Amino acid sequence: CAMAALGAYRCIECNREAAELYRDYQRGVLRISICKSCQKPVDKYIEYDPVIILINAILCKAQAYRHILFNTKINIHGKLCIFCLLCEAYLRWLQLQDSSQNIDPDDLIRYAKEWDFYRMFGIASLEQTSFLVGIFITLWWMRPEMLKTKSDFILLLKALLLSSYGKLLLIPAVIWEHDYTPLCLAFIKVFVLISNSQAIRVTLNLNRVLPWLAIFFGLILENGVVYLFQKMGWDV
Repeated sequence: CAMAALGAYRCIECNREAAELYRDYQRGVLRISICKSCQKPVDKYIEYDPVIILINAILCKAQAYRHILFNTKINIHGKLCIFCLLCEAYLRWLQLQDSSQNIDPDDLIRYAKEWDFYRMFGIASLEQTSFLVGIFITLWWMRPEMLKTKSDFILLLKALLLSSYGKLLLIPAVIWEHDYTPLCLAFIKVFVLISNSQAIRVTLNLNRVLPWLAIFFGLILENGVVYLFQKMGWDV
């Protein structure tokens, strides 16, 4: 039996700490560990196909979120964040180009358009940062005991970045452009916020009210940044 450190894993049903996910009896014989608190399998998803796990995560099931955040070693949150920001910057840049009537192929115009993309990426990054800062400030103010150590902040940040995967749908929404694209973008935004709320709830083991309150203040801070850019005369 390969024993893990105490508290290295979490039960996906009751969120209690667990020392192991399964026992290996050699020769391909595995036995899923049973949680001592709820008497259910610690993590049934270790036997599931990744596609099934992804579907459950899309459905915002808390068990799937706990499996991904606590019982797997996924370390793509940084790359995923950058890619999502690139998707959002491309969408804004494309909308900016559609609103421009200048079709001059001069090099200066091409450089200006390239700078517009970098500017959109910077704006999207600042908005995302302000949104996350608003969430952290609210949670730290309401429940300071939940974010006592650096590892608590890092885990919550990782959860929020991973739960923003819905932004990847921005690109298909633009490629398959039709009359309902604004409605699709609104649904994507709502889906991302629901995923963020579930990530906060699962990571900190909270009820449903406080995560949404934190997201609300995060949106206020994000919209404040947008308003500031608009006052500066920038298209965002």
